Amino acid sequence: MSAINKGEKAMKYARILAAVSIAVMVISTPAMAKKKDVAHVMVNEEMGVPVFPYDITDKPYKIVGVVTAGVRKATIFSKEPSQKKIYDEIWERGEKLGADAVIGAKYGDSHITALSWGNTKAGGVAIKFLTAEEIAAGTKGDTLEGFDPEAWTGKTK
Repeated sequence: MSAINKGEKAMKYARILAAVSIAVMVISTPAMAKKKDVAHVMVNEEMGVPVFPYDITDKPYKIVGVVTAGVRKATIFSKEPSQKKIYDEIWERGEKLGADAVIGAKYGDSHITALSWGNTKAGGVAIKFLTAEEIAAGTKGDTLEGFDPEAWTGKTK
């Protein structure tokens, strides 16, 4: 067998190995990218995430932060962001704060900006539910009544 045939054979094996490697990466990437299933304490059934446009009064909580999000349209021809997309963005930010839910969620109309064909501003209040131990110890929960997200400093009553 000549050196040329051996080289061609080695090149053929290298191509096959590369193709198999790429195929394995393509197949496994979506499986690795899936978000892990998390059991939330409470979920907005319509949206599938724990984001609510109202205050929660039946379960005591403490405020952990104010969340804001800007949801953009990709092009002038793109549809306006859906409520689901907006709530997903709000929840993503609330989750980063360690929240159990986001309440008082609000969003406005889409506005064209210098960097976007349409930007919808949204926000809410990230909360963490009190544990049974905290409730037993007499810890008082927060409420949205009188709460001003603009003036929030990170301190609760």
